Amino acid sequence: MNWKSRPARAPDLAATAAQMRYADQTPWPVALGGGEMRLYRQLRATLPVIDAAVNKLVRLVGGFEVRCDDPAAERKLREALRVIPVGYGQRGIGQFLNAYLAGLLVDGCAIGEMVVQDGHLVGLCWGDVAKIELQCGENPLEMVICQRELGTTEPLPMQHLLLFTSLNPEPGHPFGVSLLRSAPALAEILMKIYRTIGINWEHAGNVRYSVVCKPGSGESAGSAKERAEQVAAAWSEAMREQQSGVVRDFVAVGDVEIRVIGADGQVMDSQVPVRQLLEQIVARTGLPPFLLGLSWSSTERMSQQQSDLLTAELWSLRRCVQPVLERVCELWLALEGFGGHAEILWEDISLMDAVEEARAGLYRAQTEQIEQKLLNGGTI
Repeated sequence: MNWKSRPARAPDLAATAAQMRYADQTPWPVALGGGEMRLYRQLRATLPVIDAAVNKLVRLVGGFEVRCDDPAAERKLREALRVIPVGYGQRGIGQFLNAYLAGLLVDGCAIGEMVVQDGHLVGLCWGDVAKIELQCGENPLEMVICQRELGTTEPLPMQHLLLFTSLNPEPGHPFGVSLLRSAPALAEILMKIYRTIGINWEHAGNVRYSVVCKPGSGESAGSAKERAEQVAAAWSEAMREQQSGVVRDFVAVGDVEIRVIGADGQVMDSQVPVRQLLEQIVARTGLPPFLLGLSWSSTERMSQQQSDLLTAELWSLRRCVQPVLERVCELWLALEGFGGHAEILWEDISLMDAVEEARAGLYRAQTEQIEQKLLNGGTI
């Protein structure tokens, strides 16, 4: 079959509808605030390693500065962000960013609000994503944030003042994915091991005794019963005196055997399974184990590869929240009459040792010196 060459058809740029929006996406079938989100929050409250990982990631993201084209606007904007009220009794956009990031990591999404009064930005606050619902907007690229209350769902009136961020959203849904999505199954097994360890130590700490009094060959059943009752009374009295801090010996006549109940039972070693479960949970956070207090090796330290990977993770989190910070800054500039755009300048991520950083600085200085010497016609 002979194919005739045809001129390439110009793409139709006049499309007015999104081709990949489906009917079952209006509204999205899954609302926020289900049992899954409550489970993630309970995991953070139950396992210290998860709580520590969230706090470490929030701190490692670091702070930022803003830069504007107008130096006067930049100076006033920085001061406003430093003292702006946020949350409950806190000040500074850094505090807002910390709470916003923590909610983003645990819940998979975060919501906030810019508070405007008398034409000025007077505060920032974060909300509970468990009490909102997302619906499709009129535009395929827009969504409407609604509030669920008393069985009804109503869109919030000032959508332009709301801030919403989702972490790694899946195709077709804007809800985001929690950092702990793959942890519940492992955490359930881990908590079973911890509960078993607690029960075993409770039994081991509260020792129970077995007192066996064997009758003699010529002893009758009645005398044997009487002697057993005397032994039981004396043993109980000795135990009560011990609880009061009085050391009292127990003296018995005849063949009396005293043993600790359960002393022969072997307690299973939990170190290996606990470490295997923690390795999987820590791997999900992207943090080296020793940053969470897990010293599994005597020579544990952060390698260059780990540092690069963790830096990439932190920059990914920064890119998630940067649009929110830019919206806050641009709204303040617009309300104060400056206008324009504000650029977010993040602090450098420093993960290596001070000695390694100093050595790297020395190498850079030596390289610049050699390059400058070669440019001036010198030789090495």
